[in-house]
Amino acid sequence: MNQVIEVMKSHRSIRSYIDKEISEEIIKELIAVAQSAPTSINGQQLSVIVIKDKDRRSEIAKLAGRQPWIAQAPVFFLFVGDFYKAKIAADKLDQELVITDSVEATTVAAVDVGLAMQNVITAAESLDLGIVPIGGIRNDPAELIKLLKLPKYTYPFAGLVIGYPADTSNLKPRMDQQAFRHDEEYNKDKLAQLIEQYDQEMSLYLKEIGREQEVNWSVNTMKLYQKVYCPKVYPTMLAQGFKNER
Repeated sequence: MNQVIEVMKSHRSIRSYIDKEISEEIIKELIAVAQSAPTSINGQQLSVIVIKDKDRRSEIAKLAGRQPWIAQAPVFFLFVGDFYKAKIAADKLDQELVITDSVEATTVAAVDVGLAMQNVITAAESLDLGIVPIGGIRNDPAELIKLLKLPKYTYPFAGLVIGYPADTSNLKPRMDQQAFRHDEEYNKDKLAQLIEQYDQEMSLYLKEIGREQEVNWSVNTMKLYQKVYCPKVYPTMLAQGFKNER
């Protein structure tokens, strides 16, 4: 297979970084690949905030649930679902922005952010940089919105830590491809067996990396999925103009 595919298949999250800056040339290239990702209807409803200031990264690390690697790595990208640009177009044409009333706007923004982030991940890892995506930026979105001065019709969907790795983490096993790939239609028949098999594999992996308290995939996943673990998202989305009402 080609080098790009091998880079993507060897992905791992890095949570320890050396004290080395990333050049502005590389940052510009990473922004370029993010902007090159497809967007729904060419609406370009996302933006990226590049955060290099250490104090600001430290504050984000606290807001994201005290994740020290955000402050440790030299650069943090915040991926923002951004319909503020569309609002400018609406005002220019003296028309009403309606899309943000719907779940479709949230879906479109989330998908477009994911596509752009994956472009950055692949590019960064091809340059021997390490990354870790941060969903924890949604822990306290109101404070993050205030900190980064996000206008109405924008929302912080995800963040990405980028830096030079201090070490390489173990490659986390994935479920058997039979649990991931479905041909022609969704096949439920083997899933329970495949998940049991994966739980056993994850149990061994977690022991190897000293995180055996997480037990396995089923136990660890359900610790989170028995609750809404980012309960401030919905009210802050409403405040930002994302009504999600139709």
